[in-house]
Amino acid sequence: MTTLSPAAPRVNPWVLSAFWFGTAFHWLLLLLILLPHDVVRFVGEGQKGTYLGVLTAVGAVMALVLPPLVGARSDRTGRRLPYIRLGLGVNLAGLAVMAFAASTLGGMGGFWVYVLGFLLVQFGNNYATAPYSALIPQLVPPEQRGHYSGVMGLLQAVGQLLGAVAAFVVGLLKLPVLVSFVLIALMLLIPALVTLRGVSEPGAASAPASSGPVLSWRQLFAYPPFLWVFVTRVLFALGQYSVQPFLQYYNADVLRQRDPETSTSMMLLCIIVGSIVSALIGGRISDRVGRKPVIYVAGTAMAAAALLLLIAPGYPAALGLALFFGLGFGAFTSVDWALGSDALPSARSYARDMGIWHVAFVAPQLSSAPQGALLDWGNAQGGNLGYTLVFSIAALFFLAGVVLVRNVPDLVRPPPLTQPDGNL
Repeated sequence: MTTLSPAAPRVNPWVLSAFWFGTAFHWLLLLLILLPHDVVRFVGEGQKGTYLGVLTAVGAVMALVLPPLVGARSDRTGRRLPYIRLGLGVNLAGLAVMAFAASTLGGMGGFWVYVLGFLLVQFGNNYATAPYSALIPQLVPPEQRGHYSGVMGLLQAVGQLLGAVAAFVVGLLKLPVLVSFVLIALMLLIPALVTLRGVSEPGAASAPASSGPVLSWRQLFAYPPFLWVFVTRVLFALGQYSVQPFLQYYNADVLRQRDPETSTSMMLLCIIVGSIVSALIGGRISDRVGRKPVIYVAGTAMAAAALLLLIAPGYPAALGLALFFGLGFGAFTSVDWALGSDALPSARSYARDMGIWHVAFVAPQLSSAPQGALLDWGNAQGGNLGYTLVFSIAALFFLAGVVLVRNVPDLVRPPPLTQPDGNL
C-alpha cells in the first residue's frame, strides 16, 4: 500500500469530483433513457433487447481496452489533465454525431451512424477515465479516501438525479431529442471545466519515494488486495448491468406503464434519492469502521431489492423498492473508489492500475448482450419469464460480491474508538 507524498497538492473534494458529476448525468440520460428509446425507433419492438444489449456490449469493448493503455501512458509522462481535455473533446464530438443521427436519420442506415457516434462517446469518455481516476489515490491520503469517495459518490448520485429530472421534463414537455443531447453536452462540459481549472497537475512530484515497485499485469492480479477488489467489483457490476439497461422495458412489460420513459425516470429518481441519502454517510462511516462492513450491508440490500421487484404488486411498490435499492447502491459507491485506491500497490502506476481496476466495472457491460438475448428468449416463453431470469441472476451476483469481499485485506485500519486517554 502506498502513502501520499507531503509534496502532493491538496484539492477540494467537491472540485475533484465535479467531472464525475457531469459524467454521471451524461451516462444516466444517455444509457438509460435515450439509448433504449432510440434503439426501439431504429430496429422495432421485436429485437429491442438484442440490439440494445449488443450496442452496450460493443461500447464496453472500447471501455475495456482503452483506460489501462491510456493510464500506462499517463504514468510514463506524469501528466493527467491533457488526457482529460482530449477525451472530453472526443466525447462531445460523439454526442454531436448521435444527435444528428437521432434527429435526422431513420432505419438501419441511421442506426449505424448512431453507433459510430456512440463509439466516439465511449472512446472519449474512457480516454479521460484512467488519468482522472488516478487523481484520488495520488492526491488524497488513505485516511481521508472514504470521505473523498463519499463526496464522489454523492455527486454521482446528484448528477444522476438531475439526469432523471431532465429526462422527466423532456418527456413531459415532448421536447425534441436534440434538446436532451444539448443538455448532456453542457452538463458534461461545465463540471469538467471546474475540475480542470481547480486541480493542479500533480506530476511526478506527487509519487512518494517509498512507493512500492510497479507490478506487471500478471503480478498485479497475483497481488491479493487488488485481485479481490477487482473480483468483487466485477460481481457488483454484473448485478447492476443485469438489470439497468432493461429498466425501461421492465416498466412497459411488467409494470404495464403507458409512458415507460417517464415511469423509468421516476424509478431512477427514487434510486438516486436513496443513493444521495447514503453516499456521503457511507464514505465517512467507512473511514471509521472499514470499507467491508459498509459493502456487506449495501450488497445485501441491492440483492433483496432485485428479487422483490419480481413480485412488486404495482408501480408504487416498485418505486419503494427502487428507493431501497438506492440506499444500498449509494452506500456501495461511497466506498468503491476508496477500496480501489487502497488496493493499489504502487504510486508510480496509479493511472494504469486504476484503468485496469476500471475494467472491473466496464467489462460486465459485455453481459448486456447475452442478458438481452436471455430477456427476449424468456419473454417469448410467456409470463415475463425473461425478467425473472435476469433479475434473479442480478441478485446472485450481488450476494456473491458480498461473500467474496471478505477476502479483501484490511489495508487501511479504522481509527480506534477510544482517545489516547481511554475515554470514548
